[in-house]
Amino acid sequence: MTSQPAPGERYASFNQFYPYYIHEHSNRTCRRIHVVGTALVIGVFVLGLTVSAWWFLAAPLVGYGFAWVGHFFFEKNRPATFQYPLWSLMGDWRMFFETVSGRRKF
Repeated sequence: MTSQPAPGERYASFNQFYPYYIHEHSNRTCRRIHVVGTALVIGVFVLGLTVSAWWFLAAPLVGYGFAWVGHFFFEKNRPATFQYPLWSLMGDWRMFFETVSGRRKF
């Protein structure tokens, strides 16, 4: 298990937070669902740019919808988004790019 801050304290940096984030995604199915959701968000952004700006409204629903299904049904933990929204979003993208580049197992 990764080191967590003492009760009432928070991670001081994203670099400290990221190992915790990865630990919270140790279930393979959860990671896969995250990667698929993030890829779909890219597709939604392309649709927003090329078809209609209304597609941008779907991005959070697609991204968080897939991620939360992974956490609630497979990982069985609480998404880090609730406590660390920006760092969790950064973690999603970093994990996505590490996965598609082959640096992290899918």
